[in-house]
Amino acid sequence: NIKKKNVEMAKYIITQSGGYAGELGATLRYLNQRYSMPTNKAKGLLTDIGTEEMAHVEILGTMVYQLMDNASIADIKAAGLDGHYADHGKALFYTDATGNPWTATYIQAKGDVIADLHENMAAEQKARATYEKLIDLCRDNPDVLDPLRYLRQREVVHFQRFGEALRGVQDKLAGRK
Repeated sequence: NIKKKNVEMAKYIITQSGGYAGELGATLRYLNQRYSMPTNKAKGLLTDIGTEEMAHVEILGTMVYQLMDNASIADIKAAGLDGHYADHGKALFYTDATGNPWTATYIQAKGDVIADLHENMAAEQKARATYEKLIDLCRDNPDVLDPLRYLRQREVVHFQRFGEALRGVQDKLAGRK
C-alpha cells in the first residue's frame, strides 16, 4: 500500500523482477530444476519456493505500479525511464535497473543436483544482497521499506531451506554408493 509516488525507486525495484538475480529467474529456475531432484522432499521444496518466488514477482510488480502511479512524463524522464515509457508505457517489463531485458540465460540448470542446489543458494544470497541495496536506496519511505525487508528475509529463509535440501540430497546420493 504505497501512497507516495517515487519513479526513481520504481526504476531500481524493477531489477528485482527482471534482473539477473531477480525473482522471475528464480521462479523459473526452481520450477525447472525440481524435475531432476532425487528426493520428493527436494522436489517439493523447489516447487514451494518456486511458487513463492512467483508471488514475489507479483509483490514487486505491485510496488512498481504504485510507485509510478500518477507519474508525469517529466517524472518519468527525470528518473531515466523515458526509453522504458516509449516502449512499454507504465507497464512492468522485466528488465534490470539499467534497462537490460530479462533473458533465459539468467536461469541456471546444470542437471547436476549438487551444482544446482549450490547455484540456488548463491542465487538467494545475490537476491538478499540486492534487497539490502534497495533498502539502502529507500531509507525514507516505510511503505516501500516494509515489503523490501519482508522479501529480503524470505531470501534468507530460502537459502537455509536449500542448504537443508543439499544435505538431504547428499545423504541420499551417498547411500547409493
